[in-house]
Amino acid sequence: MTNSSSSRRALILQRSLSPFGNMLIQSGYVDSEQMHTALAESRKTGHSLTDILETLTGRQLSPELLRQYKKQQLFELKILYGVESLDPELNDISATQISHLIDTLVPIDACRRHRLLPLSQESGEIPSLLVAMVDPENLEAQDDLNRILRPRNLALRRMVITTEDYQRLMSAYLDEAVARQKKQELDAAVDVSTSLEELDYQDDNLSEVVDNESDLGEALKDAGAAPIIALVNKIMVKALQEGASDIHVEPQEDFLRVRFRKDGVLKEALPRMPKKIVPAVIARFKIIADLKIDERRLPQDGRVRRVFQGRKVDFRVSTLPSRCGEKVVLRILDNTTTELGLDRFVTDPNALKSIQEMASRPFGLILVTGPTGSGKTTTLYSMLSERNDPGINISTVEDPIEYTLPGLTQVQVIREKGMDFPSVLRAFLRQDPDVILVGETRDPETAKTAIEAALTGHLVLTTLHTNDAAGAIARLDEMGVELFMVSSALIGILAQRLVRQVCQDCRLPYHPNPEQLGRFGLSASMESDITFYRARTLTVEDISEARIQNKLCPNCQGAGYKGRVGVYEVMRVTERLQKLISEGAPTEVLKEAAVDEGMQTLLSYSLDLVRQGLTTLEEVERVTFSDSSLEAELKARRKISLTCSGCQAELHQDWFDCPYCLTRRFHDH
Repeated sequence: MTNSSSSRRALILQRSLSPFGNMLIQSGYVDSEQMHTALAESRKTGHSLTDILETLTGRQLSPELLRQYKKQQLFELKILYGVESLDPELNDISATQISHLIDTLVPIDACRRHRLLPLSQESGEIPSLLVAMVDPENLEAQDDLNRILRPRNLALRRMVITTEDYQRLMSAYLDEAVARQKKQELDAAVDVSTSLEELDYQDDNLSEVVDNESDLGEALKDAGAAPIIALVNKIMVKALQEGASDIHVEPQEDFLRVRFRKDGVLKEALPRMPKKIVPAVIARFKIIADLKIDERRLPQDGRVRRVFQGRKVDFRVSTLPSRCGEKVVLRILDNTTTELGLDRFVTDPNALKSIQEMASRPFGLILVTGPTGSGKTTTLYSMLSERNDPGINISTVEDPIEYTLPGLTQVQVIREKGMDFPSVLRAFLRQDPDVILVGETRDPETAKTAIEAALTGHLVLTTLHTNDAAGAIARLDEMGVELFMVSSALIGILAQRLVRQVCQDCRLPYHPNPEQLGRFGLSASMESDITFYRARTLTVEDISEARIQNKLCPNCQGAGYKGRVGVYEVMRVTERLQKLISEGAPTEVLKEAAVDEGMQTLLSYSLDLVRQGLTTLEEVERVTFSDSSLEAELKARRKISLTCSGCQAELHQDWFDCPYCLTRRFHDH
């Protein structure tokens, strides 16, 4: 193309542009080709012309040019629709008046559906309502407005407004409305009770707690807080002080009950409170968790972050509608109080060595199983802490992120935006990882992707919800994962539980009778030299009396237990187990084979803790005892070959008295 033809084309393009477009070309911001490209893109996508221009050129438009563009927009809209245009920057717009008209005259859903805003109610010969509309020719919008205005003898007067100005004004109204609603709900919650004394509370310290949105500790220093706010802060502070893992706020038929889960057991934490304060307390919890206060028919989930004693603590909040009102449960995520390290939790040297060897492998799959609250995440992060090194790339995907470790890439699942476990895991594989942690394997896609990652040279750690280690294979099979892939990728499975530690200061020594021992597959003759302990657990009345007499155990405060200790079942995948998994062997066969290969069952591990004086038979029965675990344990014992120390006859461990020489002294073969 010659220079003369190029000049003619540029002149034709320039004449077809608006004054704003010509101004941009003359100022050197764009050339004619770029301007027409931006116009075509704006018409095609509906996006703002100014946004497209700034993206195209990589430069921001000056305030003068933006003002000129808006002036031209309003002029064109005025000509197009034949009504006056509204410029919020030049016209006096009352946000208070808009809010009043939306609340009392034109409903918010009509404003959003038709993209309009009521501006003012005008008096005169013909009283009217002035309405700014993105599309003043929208007949449906005019009909809806006239139906509202006609009974009030008001006429409709229209103005045109740009889409950007409408969105800005509407967002400002919505933000102000949300803030106003929260304040009204909070005021209503506080007004339910005028003082804690009227509620017959027996905790005198309650009046010392105040509301503070950042630091719960500071809230304890001011006695002037509103009663409901003070009560909610008191509940949260008390839970943190007592080391609780969960807070349950439960409306009952005639009262409000608050319970804490401490060391895995729920107990009432405060005196029962009157039914009348239930709406206020629930509303306060929903406000601080940023939940919808007026939504009482559906479950909701939220999060609260507070500072307590210099550390950040997260509360995961869940509400659930029930017959007596909404129940609120807060899960406390306070990872600063947990010191990571496998040797801090695994007391058995053989189990510790097996877990450390599995975690040191360069690739493969490690599964950690157990119910919710059994310490699976802590175990996984303890493994990661031992592998955390500048030379290793570690990535985690979790929901939610419960621990923060420097040096790790940690990703939070956001399902609303398409960031679920499988999609993030696939993204990890393009990030050159060495170790990958998947917070939970709950669907077939996640399971298959995790196993594929383990087979392609990555160490993958993840959790499953199964009762024991061997049961994880059946769970993966149910998910549709090919068992030959499982056997090839799997390094080992760790099942775990947490049992309460008996208080070392007030525990009571005793020796169980043969019937009690026999229930757990134990023999009185074998355990005769071992001292067993039971917890000195006091009732609420006994605790009060012991406190008055200054005889309450300072360590456990009458609970009988203090802290928890882990119980582990480590199933290493040997060649024999690998073959059985590939053949689809039943769970019972896998468990029996694993015991033959040296696996210690959950029951056996927990009974060892009893022998060490760390826990009680009652805790074993509550947490790890089952008929299947006892059967596996007895089968394992029958396969241990022994010889009598008296006559050298071959015996079995469940034969406690030699049938030949009647001696009870025998040793391993």
